[in-house]
Amino acid sequence: MIEVSNISKQVTTTEGSLSILQGINLSLASGESLAIVGPSGSGKSTLLGILAGLDLPSEGSVSLNGQNITAMDEEGRAAVRARTVGFVFQSFHLLPGLTALENVALPLELQGDKEALKTAAYYLQRVGLDHRTTHYPRQLSGGEQQRVAVARAFACRPTILFADEPTGNLDTGTGEKINDLLFDLNKEEGTTLVLVTHEHNLAARCGKRLVLAAGLQVDESLLEGPLKSPLNSPLKSSVKKKTLSKKAPAKKKAVTKPKAEAKVKPKAKPKAAAKPKAKSRAKPKAEAKPKAKSRAKPKAAAKLKPRAKPKAKTQGSKS
Repeated sequence: MIEVSNISKQVTTTEGSLSILQGINLSLASGESLAIVGPSGSGKSTLLGILAGLDLPSEGSVSLNGQNITAMDEEGRAAVRARTVGFVFQSFHLLPGLTALENVALPLELQGDKEALKTAAYYLQRVGLDHRTTHYPRQLSGGEQQRVAVARAFACRPTILFADEPTGNLDTGTGEKINDLLFDLNKEEGTTLVLVTHEHNLAARCGKRLVLAAGLQVDESLLEGPLKSPLNSPLKSSVKKKTLSKKAPAKKKAVTKPKAEAKVKPKAKPKAAAKPKAKSRAKPKAEAKPKAKSRAKPKAAAKLKPRAKPKAKTQGSKS
């Protein structure tokens, strides 16, 4: 059903070539389910787009139902998608001007299906929204909009269904209902299911898992239980290196701080010693002023005494 051989994807940036995917290989039979898992930025959505023919790899090939879509032009890939591929996106992608029934029927009408409305109504009933057929997306909750998107994807009866974080914008309870719906329809319709997810429980429900880390494929046999050992170990080591490099300069700063304090202390001591010297010089100046006042007083007394004595002598001779 899906055959992937040595897929690589590089893009050119201002800083040079950036490798997004490298050496991805995959084989998936009809009716099987695959979870593509990995940390953010590991290339999951890019790989999903290449598998669906929405993007082309830099190297390698992808075959859907025995057709090499990487050798086709855009029109050829679009024709394959119309016949065999369905999509469920995280952000729903419903047309706001169409009702729930019209959104589901639209791709069928584009294929020329004369019973598009009837088929759309059936799949809306399958997802529990037969009472919401005339409502517009703005009148529906997030979970209801996603159920419309699921009904639209299955209404075309695709042989392969691609889902990119189908429950990423939903609460836990609603997300679990959507997941149950995806797997129930997957079994009933015999559709091959390929989904990208961060949810461990959802990935565990798939028959196969492809683990990506920094664009590289990690051996599935290493993945037992939670997605920890193959994904987080390289990330933790890189985080540790970063944190160590950040702590190193902090230690150097801590060493320089006591040096700066040692320089300040000896400077403060001479300044304190200089202040008493300035005060001792000011005191003798204050003592010099009273000396000038004591000299002025005896001069004034010497001038008054000789003038008073001759007047007393003249008065005694007349008597």
